[in-house]
Amino acid sequence: MSSTFLGVPTPHGASPLHGSEPFPDAARGAVADAQLRHNIGAATATIRAKRAAVVAEVDDWEQLRRNGQEIKRYTLAHLDELLIRLEQNVIARGGIVHWAADAAQANRIVTEIVTATGESEVVKVKSMATQEIGLNEALAEAGITAHETDLAELIVQLADDRPSHILVPAIHRNRSEIRDIFRSRMPGADPDLTDDPPALAAAARAHLRRTMLGAKVAISGANFAVADTGTLAVVESEGNGRMCLTLPETLITVMGIEKLVPTWQDLEVFLQLLPRSSTGERMNPYTSLWTGVHPGDGPQRFHLVLLDNGRVDTLADEVGREVLHCIRCSACLNVCPVYERTGGHAYGSVYPGPIGAVLTPQLTGVAENPSLPYASTLCGACFDVCPVRIDIPSILVHLRAQATDAHSRPTAESAGMAAASWVMRSSRRFTAATRVLRVARLLRNRRGTIGVLPPPMSAWTSARDLPAPPKETFRTWWENR
Repeated sequence: MSSTFLGVPTPHGASPLHGSEPFPDAARGAVADAQLRHNIGAATATIRAKRAAVVAEVDDWEQLRRNGQEIKRYTLAHLDELLIRLEQNVIARGGIVHWAADAAQANRIVTEIVTATGESEVVKVKSMATQEIGLNEALAEAGITAHETDLAELIVQLADDRPSHILVPAIHRNRSEIRDIFRSRMPGADPDLTDDPPALAAAARAHLRRTMLGAKVAISGANFAVADTGTLAVVESEGNGRMCLTLPETLITVMGIEKLVPTWQDLEVFLQLLPRSSTGERMNPYTSLWTGVHPGDGPQRFHLVLLDNGRVDTLADEVGREVLHCIRCSACLNVCPVYERTGGHAYGSVYPGPIGAVLTPQLTGVAENPSLPYASTLCGACFDVCPVRIDIPSILVHLRAQATDAHSRPTAESAGMAAASWVMRSSRRFTAATRVLRVARLLRNRRGTIGVLPPPMSAWTSARDLPAPPKETFRTWWENR
């Protein structure tokens, strides 16, 4: 790898990976929105049911998960070799490879490529990597208009909204809201457009078809890249991506460096895991694969931008690096009780839900997003559905420890814990403490519990009762026998 690719810090500030407020504050507002909770709850329940049905059809599903996990482990362990192999094969087949250390560099590379074509408009395939770097905004500053062609991304773009889900960015909108957005924001939309799903889809199709047929430049992400051949893969359900990947003269793909698989045989595993986990389909309706440039067939100029943006730093964390196994299926979002009640915007990142709670802090540095590792109940449902067996709960605990270390300051709680630790390190001190605690029995109420304690313990009893100490401690009981 180029030395300029490693170790360059990602600029902070306004970013698609940073929220304007901590998760607890943002979550309070989201939970108070009954319509949002209804929209998210209904949508995630539907996706969960579809996924469960198609996964149940596969007898060796657990073995597939383990295979995916092992392929990802091997890939990360040999990432330097595999990236060089990918670069060599893309170049050998007529493509051009660029290395981007951070979002700013990636945006600059893409902007310069588009500017060199003389075009002022591009069409885009749904891509988490381009959302992560804020590419649309960077292009707009250079006078270039980016047209999202994925239906859900189009809805978000027309509404000047933010995506709230990895797979379904407009999951927080119901169809009546989408109808209103199309009527007011989509050029040429029928003012009498109804909220019937086929009518909405037809309106979006007519709008997008005009844009895609005239586009000279397309920008995509990549679900996978095969190092052995230099082949890129995009899977989708609508066909808009297929048109963007084949019709324009220039194709630019922005891909996180972790999206590699070594061989075509490895790709087979993920093409079984991803559609079942994400859309609840046995196979994606459109699986597009391309290798370099072919004269007279498809784009005649292909650029691949390989993006770090915090991934190399994440790879250095022996516990946290497992998040780089993620294939962006969003299964963890659809089972998470926290996400279901808050939606995605509360996370302040284009990566919401459980995977966002562990991925975002590592891409930005835990100190920049210290509240996200706490956006979880640690119920473990995310691990159960993850197609590559990422142990999200364990990583959350790992990141919580880092967040605590980064923001450690004296509090009443930390002082109490320090005092308890000092008492418990000595058998004599602990025995004396248990005798003193029996005095608290005098504070019992009629229910036999303690309902009021002096500060700072009043913070506990203001919301709940405290069990009263027993008449006899275990030590006393043992001595008497």
